[in-house]
Amino acid sequence: MIKVKPKFWDLKKPNYLSYLLLPFTIPIILNNYFLSFKKKRNIGNIKTICLGNIYVGGTAKTPLTIKLNQILRKLNFKTASIKKFYKSQIDEQKLLADKSILYCNKNRKNALRDALNNNIDVAIFDDGLQDRYLTYDISFVCFSSANWIGNGFLIPSGPLREKLKSVQKYDAIFLTGNEENNSHIKDSLRKIDKGIKIFETYYKPTNINQFNNEDAYLIFSGIGDPDNFKKTLLKYKLNIVKEMKFSDHYQYKLKDLSKIKSIAAKLNAKIITTEKDFVKIPQGNRDKIKFLEIDLVIKKQDELISFIKSKI
Repeated sequence: MIKVKPKFWDLKKPNYLSYLLLPFTIPIILNNYFLSFKKKRNIGNIKTICLGNIYVGGTAKTPLTIKLNQILRKLNFKTASIKKFYKSQIDEQKLLADKSILYCNKNRKNALRDALNNNIDVAIFDDGLQDRYLTYDISFVCFSSANWIGNGFLIPSGPLREKLKSVQKYDAIFLTGNEENNSHIKDSLRKIDKGIKIFETYYKPTNINQFNNEDAYLIFSGIGDPDNFKKTLLKYKLNIVKEMKFSDHYQYKLKDLSKIKSIAAKLNAKIITTEKDFVKIPQGNRDKIKFLEIDLVIKKQDELISFIKSKI
């Protein structure tokens, strides 16, 4: 599993390193080719939705999984989240367990069977588009509008698990972020599949009033898209005097937290992190640390609900 994305992956155009690594993309190409012949199947009478990505990094899969649980519960569906167990992803598992019914297993099929045995109507998968054994009633590909597809190359030359044209295999797109203009991204997607459904979402802070514009802030995060976290705070004109970035899913040690608090004290700054990071901090070490609570807003939510109902 990739812990730290190389910076050249998210350049607008490939650089010499991308081209140098092109021969090493062949295993990914071959794997994707043979995967296309693999016979997948459903398990039992349970509807399934998958939120996955072809871009490695933060694409809001977990917030979207939580949001779809909330939407479908209001429609009287009994829902649950499915997450493949990774020791390094305790943060996402805690969030999903706090905000939904979670079935987490080293094997997604077994997790789905557990949900089926508990009479779940709709199982929502956080990741799993490339799972060899499962098919889904609805498959969403998630993108960040800020990073889009990076340099457009496959791993390890770039951040893509599959080529962009693979989106035509899936049912719809989620495009998430607070960017002002996504028209070029939507145009690129519709050149591949002119009829593909694209649902745009954005982050809306729900506790921004807790933070004072006159204070100085140190921010830290260990998420897939730390720049979006910072951009959200800057949008509300918070005075960020120091930013500390850690690798995605980073497990904070006591020395890390002590260092963060020490630097903040020297700068006379208050501390803000993400909710995903906050849940990883032991209870006894959360003093002086606040988190930005966000809601993921789906534009044209009624249209999304109609689309989901038509599929399940």
